[in-house]
Amino acid sequence: MSENTIEVPRDTMPDQVTMPDEAVRDLQRSLRGHGRPAPDLNVPTNRALLEDLDRRFATSDGARQFLRAKLRYLRKKLLWTVVINGARFIKRTVDVSVSVVALILLAPLFAVVAAAIRLTDHGPAIFWQKRVGKWGREFDFPKFRSMVTNAEELKQQLLQQNDHEGGSVTFKMKRDPRITWIGRIIRKLSIDELPQLWCVLKGEMALVGPRPPVPMEVAEYTLDDRRRLDATPGLTCIWQVSGRGDIPFDEQVQLDVQYIESQSL
Repeated sequence: MSENTIEVPRDTMPDQVTMPDEAVRDLQRSLRGHGRPAPDLNVPTNRALLEDLDRRFATSDGARQFLRAKLRYLRKKLLWTVVINGARFIKRTVDVSVSVVALILLAPLFAVVAAAIRLTDHGPAIFWQKRVGKWGREFDFPKFRSMVTNAEELKQQLLQQNDHEGGSVTFKMKRDPRITWIGRIIRKLSIDELPQLWCVLKGEMALVGPRPPVPMEVAEYTLDDRRRLDATPGLTCIWQVSGRGDIPFDEQVQLDVQYIESQSL
């Protein structure tokens, strides 16, 4: 009977062992039965491959090539880290500086608006709401109250009149009956959003970024929609200055993703 030769690591078995042809065929059939490719028992062993690599890179030229490749990788990694973290630091510095100055300068306006809201219907001047920020973290979101005090309860009765058709995640009515007369003024001038400068100062929001959604909307997001949560939410965003709430939800998501992928100072 003829014999096949298989090499194995020297530190575990003798230099060579011999196997009958029938035993070789049985081993190959067994490996095929377990979904593994049948090995070619005449190829070099792992130890032989490692020794070959060691011989190739043991020379001074091979070592220099490996070192140059390693240095190029480390240089690119360091440059990427500096650019990304530097941009984030500058963006955060701008957010903090602008929000501090704006809160101080706008304090008289805040006092006038708060007084007008209180005198209109004697309700609270600030409306606090849970919003979803970066990576799904919830935070308290303030606005000057522009609606009646029971606006959230009335919303359930108005869902059928949503201007965003086709089962949209967001709710929008051009003539929302819940908005007060003072509310229409501050909404038209975007004054109702200014208290969110406090969230910018705290780091929960930025000056520019996707608008933070409410948890009920996020619960209906698809995986593609959740890309909006990859960035810190902003006081303003692309779709808000391009058409405000008149832009359909799907287009809002596209514009938010466009900002996330191409944002810069």
